[in-house]
Amino acid sequence: MGKLSEFQVGQRGQVVDVLGNDHLSRRLLEMGITRGVEIALIGTAPLGDPLELEVRGYRLSVRRGEAERVEMQ
Repeated sequence: MGKLSEFQVGQRGQVVDVLGNDHLSRRLLEMGITRGVEIALIGTAPLGDPLELEVRGYRLSVRRGEAERVEMQ
């Protein structure tokens, strides 16, 4: 297990948990990042933030700090 923020470009994994109980964790859940969903890291911005993800067939950008909240397998 690890965090989504630690993934390398091209790596895929399954969401184990979204940590926290605040507006940020709710926002991640609303964007479709829920337990059991497969996520692929497609790319990063030139300075490494934000991250471009593929989630549920669409592309999504999240900040590295937000990705730190997502436990992956």
